[in-house]
Amino acid sequence: MSMTIKEMQGEILRLKKEKDICILAHSYQAHEILEVADYTGDSYALSKLAAQAPHSTMLMCGVRFMAETVKILSPEKKVLLSNPIAGCPMAEQFTKEAILAYKAQHPTCTVVAYINTTAELKTVCDVCVTSASAVKIVSQLENPDILFIPDCNLGSYVAKQLPNKQIALMQGGCPVHAAVTAEQARQARQAHPQALLLVHPECIPAVAQQADYIGSTSGIMDFAIRSDHTEFIIGTENSIAEHLQYLCPDKRFYLLSKSLICSDMKATTLADVLHCCQGTGGEEIQLPADTITHARRCIDAMISLGG
Repeated sequence: MSMTIKEMQGEILRLKKEKDICILAHSYQAHEILEVADYTGDSYALSKLAAQAPHSTMLMCGVRFMAETVKILSPEKKVLLSNPIAGCPMAEQFTKEAILAYKAQHPTCTVVAYINTTAELKTVCDVCVTSASAVKIVSQLENPDILFIPDCNLGSYVAKQLPNKQIALMQGGCPVHAAVTAEQARQARQAHPQALLLVHPECIPAVAQQADYIGSTSGIMDFAIRSDHTEFIIGTENSIAEHLQYLCPDKRFYLLSKSLICSDMKATTLADVLHCCQGTGGEEIQLPADTITHARRCIDAMISLGG
């Protein structure tokens, strides 16, 4: 039997209440998924909210590393990933062995891991950061010798803000954000001369240096909502421009690039969410106890530094 979006949403809302499921939806998810979620936002914010929520089951509508972070912070809860194929190329770029090899050659360095890393990779890192907290956290580290992984563009942004730190980078990052060119940024500004350019720090430096604001996904959304300006070029996943148009219908939002689309985020559909709630879909995240313990250390270090 076919179902409309509204009917499917209604069944999800009924089932999540019946089965004590909390739905977490990353901001890059489709709008019809955000509408049935209990919490929406960035990955780390969602994992913190999940830890505080009373529900026994957490359903992550996002990608694998996000579901893993929820499990790390809430090991006693059942954590589901809405679509098992939803991974993250950036999170999976480096192996634990590669980082251990670097640490063996640079034993005094502090390894800073972007939250967009696998649970396994976090086990060999010293402190975690988000795109919103990276500068603040790294600035508080006593050790000036730092390896920042995996995103070299975010790492480069942090290094420019903190010239007193010696920040080493590996050639990793988000292939979607990194694909945007400086020429595309110039063309977008030329096409929309009254608009402010808001970009994610995962974009290359040549794009970021043209921006009026550089920040996390939530930061970009907050800036656009609060700003007195009425036109914006959105330099992150294109779903954010769509969500902002719903939130601020009196403002105009333009895409920095039509190719700013995360196929892993788009893998999750409303039907996937329904199947998870029915108990016929998704994947339960299982992590070894020692992985949870060791991965939690770098997250706790971030929390202690105010991240």
